[in-house]
Amino acid sequence: MRRLLLLLTFFIGMTSIDAQQTLEELKAIQGPKKDSIAAIQGRVDAIQAKIDALPGWKIGAFGTIGGSLSSFKNWYAQGTPNNNSGNIGFTVNAFANLTKEKFFWRNSANINLSWVKLDDKDDLTDSDSFREATDVFNITSLYGHKLSDKFAISGLGEYRTTILSNFNNPGYLDLGIGGTWTPIKDLVVVVHPGNYNFVFSKEDTVFESSLGAKILIDYTKQINAISFKTNLSMFQSYESSDLSNWTWTNSFGYTLWKMIGVGFDFGLRNNKQEALNYALAQTPPTATSFEDVDNDLQSYWMFGLNYKF
Repeated sequence: MRRLLLLLTFFIGMTSIDAQQTLEELKAIQGPKKDSIAAIQGRVDAIQAKIDALPGWKIGAFGTIGGSLSSFKNWYAQGTPNNNSGNIGFTVNAFANLTKEKFFWRNSANINLSWVKLDDKDDLTDSDSFREATDVFNITSLYGHKLSDKFAISGLGEYRTTILSNFNNPGYLDLGIGGTWTPIKDLVVVVHPGNYNFVFSKEDTVFESSLGAKILIDYTKQINAISFKTNLSMFQSYESSDLSNWTWTNSFGYTLWKMIGVGFDFGLRNNKQEALNYALAQTPPTATSFEDVDNDLQSYWMFGLNYKF
């Protein structure tokens, strides 16, 4: 019996040693393979960089979809124990850029829409429909004649409005000329001292068009699974600071599987004309003129699934 136990112990020990040797051998084989994969990926990335640098059209898009639905019945811990609620929204960032030896033409669009609802089942007058919450529509077209690799004389057209409600009320159209600087790849800095800001609105007493300077900074980049875009659009009126405005939007996407991932969007905006128009529409009005209006910073954010086109 003792000999049998010794023999069994010997075989177990030999098996463990053999398994340990096999694991070490497999790791030794795996190491060079990983180095080979990294080297191949490096060569692929280098070729892709050359492809991206070639003149011609470059087209792409990515966006974020977010949403939630919920229903409560007899949930007495909250103020509305019986309700149905929901939040649905999406963002799309698209671009179509043409690069030639002597000129470039860059076009982009940003759409951010969302709807919310809170249906209180105990309130018969409460609406059970979704209503718009975020409403952003922006298209930009920039043409430049190159004076060098990093500087160009350019013309810009940019249109901003809402599309779910109050379409073109207000709407903003910037048309101007000046210069465009591209210090690094994917970064565009536009400075147009000759720009006219057309404002379209039914409220002519508040909104006013004016001449001013336009500054636009855009950076759109894709690094492996990460896509992001930041855009700052500013207008400084020569007539009055009350007619100036700026909007800063940001979109981030991370691809987890194939073309699907997670995304985060947020934006900031300052527009005194919009603030006064909103204040005058309240009952009773919360302001009477530009002098006494509270021009609070406007903002939005959204988190959800991301899809890369």
